[in-house]
Amino acid sequence: MGCRSEHIWIELIVGSRKISNFCWAFILFLGSLGFVLVGSSSYLGKNLISLVPSQQILFFPQGIVMSFYGIAGLFISSYLWCTISWNVGSGYDRFDRKEGIVCIFRWGFPGNNRRIFLRFRMKDIQSIRIEVKEGISARRVLYMEIKGQGAVPLTRTDENLTPREIEQKAAELAYFLRVPIEVF
Repeated sequence: MGCRSEHIWIELIVGSRKISNFCWAFILFLGSLGFVLVGSSSYLGKNLISLVPSQQILFFPQGIVMSFYGIAGLFISSYLWCTISWNVGSGYDRFDRKEGIVCIFRWGFPGNNRRIFLRFRMKDIQSIRIEVKEGISARRVLYMEIKGQGAVPLTRTDENLTPREIEQKAAELAYFLRVPIEVF
C-alpha cells in the first residue's frame, strides 16, 4: 500500500488492525467468558450456561481453575483489543528525493513514546539490507542502513514476504534511493 511518484515514495504500514488480530481477540474473549461463566455457575450452583450442568463441576478445584483461566484470558483479550483500538505498529515510510529526507512514523502504545518519528537525510543512507533466515521460523526483514545510526527495519518481523517479494521491494527501494543492496 502506498503511493509513488518521481520524487516521493510513501508506503503505508498496517498495524494491529488486521483480520487475524480481530479473530484472535474475539475467540479469546468468548472462550474466556465461557470459562468464567462455568466457574461462576459451579460456585453458585446455578446453570449460567445450559451446555454444562453445574452439578458436574465442583467449585474446588475445577471451578476455581476455570475461573482463573477465564480471568487470565479476559486480561489477554482486553490487551489485544487495546492494541487493535490504538492501532499499534501502524504508520508510514516517506522517502522524499526532492527534499532529500526520509521520514519513518509509527504509532506505539500510549504514553511518552506514543508517536515514534524518525527523520534522516537521504545522503546518510548507506544501503538497503535484506536479512534472510530460513528454517522452521523463517524470517525475512528489510533494513535501511544509516551512517552512524545502524540499521532501521522497514518491514514488520511478522510480515511473511516471499523471497521474491522482499527482493523486489528491496530492488525498487534501492533504485529509488540510489543506494546498493546488501544481503545477509
